[in-house]
Amino acid sequence: MANAARERRVLRTRRRIRTPVDNGRLRLTVFRSAKHIYAQVVDDNAGRTVVEANSKSLAPKGSKVEQAHSVGKALAERAGTAGVGRVVFDRGAYRYHGRVKALAEGAREGGLDF
Repeated sequence: MANAARERRVLRTRRRIRTPVDNGRLRLTVFRSAKHIYAQVVDDNAGRTVVEANSKSLAPKGSKVEQAHSVGKALAERAGTAGVGRVVFDRGAYRYHGRVKALAEGAREGGLDF
C-alpha cells in the first residue's frame, strides 16, 4: 500500500512537469535517503544524466539541510560548466520542504533557473 501511494505521488509530480520536459528543458531530479541527498540533471530526450552531485561524495559539513544547500550549489556550478541554465525541478514524491527546499534554493543561488 505504501509503495502504491508513493508511486501515485511521483506520477502526479511528473505529470505536471511533462510539458516543459517535452519542449526540451532538462529535469533536475532529487533523491533523499536517511543520511544523504542526491541530485542530477537528466536529459529525458537523450536518456542520459548530464551532471550530478550528492552529499556522499562532497562530504559537506553541517546539518542535513546545510549539506543539501551545498549540494544544490555544487550541482548548479557543474551544470553551468556543462552549459545548462534552465531546468524543471522534479521533487518526486517529496514535499517541497526541508532538505528538498534547501537543495532547490542552493541550486538557484548557484545560477540555475527554474
